[in-house]
Amino acid sequence: MAAKKTFWKKHSKKIIFAIIIFLIFLAFYIPYIISGLPSLEDLENPKAELATKVYSIDGEVLDQFFIKNRTRANLKELPPHLIDALIATEDKNFRQHWGVDVLRFVRAMVKNIITFQMREGASTITQQLSRNLYDLKVERKKFHDKITRKFREFITAFQIESNYTKDEIIEMYLNVTYYGRSAYGISAASQIYFGKIPADLTVSEAALLIGLLKGPGRYDPVNNPERAVNRRNTVIDQMLKYNYLTEIEAEKAKADELQIRSANSEGITGVAPHFVEYIRQQLMQKSETYGFDIYRDGLNVYTTLDSRMQRYANRAVEEHLKDYQPNFTKAWNWSRNKDVLEIVISHTIRTSDVYRKAKTQSAKDSIAKSLRHNSAFIDSLKKSSTQIEVGFVAIDHRSGGIVSMVGGSNFRSFKYGLNHITQIQRQPGSTFKPFVYTVAIDNGYPPSFEILNQPVTLVMVDGSRWTPQNFDGTFGGKNTIREGLKFSINLLAVRAIMEIAPVQQVIEYANRMGIKSKLPPYESLSMGTGEVSPLEITAAFSVYPNDGVYVQPFSIIRIEDKDGNIIEENQSERREVLSKETAYIITSMLEDAVNSGTGTRVRSYFNLPAAGKTGTTQEYADSWFIGFTPQLTAGVWVGFDNKSVHFTSADGQGGRAAAPIWGRFMGSVYEDKSIGLPLEFFQQPEGIVRELICSDSKGLATEFCPSTYEEIFNKKYLPAPCSLHTSSHWEDHKTSKGNTNF
Repeated sequence: MAAKKTFWKKHSKKIIFAIIIFLIFLAFYIPYIISGLPSLEDLENPKAELATKVYSIDGEVLDQFFIKNRTRANLKELPPHLIDALIATEDKNFRQHWGVDVLRFVRAMVKNIITFQMREGASTITQQLSRNLYDLKVERKKFHDKITRKFREFITAFQIESNYTKDEIIEMYLNVTYYGRSAYGISAASQIYFGKIPADLTVSEAALLIGLLKGPGRYDPVNNPERAVNRRNTVIDQMLKYNYLTEIEAEKAKADELQIRSANSEGITGVAPHFVEYIRQQLMQKSETYGFDIYRDGLNVYTTLDSRMQRYANRAVEEHLKDYQPNFTKAWNWSRNKDVLEIVISHTIRTSDVYRKAKTQSAKDSIAKSLRHNSAFIDSLKKSSTQIEVGFVAIDHRSGGIVSMVGGSNFRSFKYGLNHITQIQRQPGSTFKPFVYTVAIDNGYPPSFEILNQPVTLVMVDGSRWTPQNFDGTFGGKNTIREGLKFSINLLAVRAIMEIAPVQQVIEYANRMGIKSKLPPYESLSMGTGEVSPLEITAAFSVYPNDGVYVQPFSIIRIEDKDGNIIEENQSERREVLSKETAYIITSMLEDAVNSGTGTRVRSYFNLPAAGKTGTTQEYADSWFIGFTPQLTAGVWVGFDNKSVHFTSADGQGGRAAAPIWGRFMGSVYEDKSIGLPLEFFQQPEGIVRELICSDSKGLATEFCPSTYEEIFNKKYLPAPCSLHTSSHWEDHKTSKGNTNF
């Protein structure tokens, strides 16, 4: 006893000093720990970053936007064996403790402090959730930081347990945990590794995903398959140990061969990468209005795209280019196109980052010289500049919904780049001619009206003379408007815009029908010299099968927040821009173009009701086909990114370079019974009449006309009766008049 008093007297000051220091330490350390804890609001409303999902109209997930690829799953959607695997492996006493397994925690902390290393975590599921769900404001680098984190996890775990049920904690945990490969949450992991929803996971698959929690990189089943299987078996053993599985079930689970989803060609970019990027750009603009974050807020975006039609569009492009690209590459000769090569090289160098960032002209010249002598650079440039590009879009013209979009030939490897449907403007060539004839029909000229097929010379604004020619170089006589559109006769279109469809009126009609691009007010517009985007001219064509109604194309049906509340809902703008009668007459003429005119190659792939127009620009630089059925309007552009490169022969005509893609797409779509497009025909409106006309005079046929054929008319604009065959003696009358030229 005396010894103790002596010890106290001897060391009392030191002990008191130590206690004071410890109390001071606690006075500062406890507030420091508390300062890093989540607030009451954060605890009651945890905000995990969620991926935004983009859905097709047929319910398929097209893609996701995320910083952390996380999608929330409801506990009811999770199979019991997944939860059993989690508890058996990560926290066997989960149902019994209040957030912390005290004995495990104390034992681990003592061992860590004695060794002065963070060797054991002893974290429960709730503690792991607190770490994943909240920013506990610790760098996690130094030992004392790690101890602080543990204490904060300890306290936060108690707070979580007092605010949520065990089931809610399990649900949150599985939704926020990282499983590797950018997958946050069990839904994303199930989709990425197995291509299925969590509810369909087998015991073996669930065990593998739970096994990943220990180290997603170390146990990745693609990079480390053997290690992943061993870890899966460990999880299964734990389930057996704690009676979640029988021995038979455990052995069966271990024997299951895992079918890990590979990064197939569609999985790299998705089925519609250009369309998804188009959606992303729209969402970024809308985020300024609504204040959402597309990478964190877990939006659900429902679009107009049909994934089945999209796959057919992808296939049509691939099948066409499979032979078309090699044939062009073989035909193209750089030695005969040295001027084109010089243009390509110069443009590429001037627009390169390294050239633009050079601060002096001397440095720029040095860079240019170096690149010009770089054979690898030149070879790469030759290959890329002769890559045939494609733009394809299909629209449900009744609703305005874009049902498929291929923005380029590189859709399987596309990340960010040019969308050849929305981001280019090119001359449409002869696909613009329907707008000229639309004005003519609306001005009262019937399809049977004849125009002189003779050369004409026009003086341009700059004083130069322009003498357009027909594609085949021929001319002579007269042709009807119907023939002019069916066979794409250039001289008829030019004379039409000069005589019966004034250029300013054509521009006004084109604008009304959806062409927003500025068009040149010259007669050459009749041959498609004004530049347009593929999307706008395809939408303009949709007016014809839509009874004269323009429906603004759109792609987002509605946007919902993570809880299903509607943020925005869309319907397309509709306006009547043509009479039903005019729309039907043009449709009828475009049917002829497909059935027996310039678009007949479509019929090699598709034989249901269809109408459309080919287009080819000067020197085969741009090839087009835009057409429609009673339900769908689709447009195809084929060409090159560098306008100096062009097709070298008639293979660059719209009928050969573009129409087959359209035909392949429509053939596949209409054959697919799951899509269910019924057989329909273009409906003739009441204001249209069918009459026999004289083959010679193009007037309404009389009983004496020797040759007649049927034509359709707006009944307001019927032609006069035939003046040549007014009686049975018309031949005698012809002889007496000496008239032998009809």
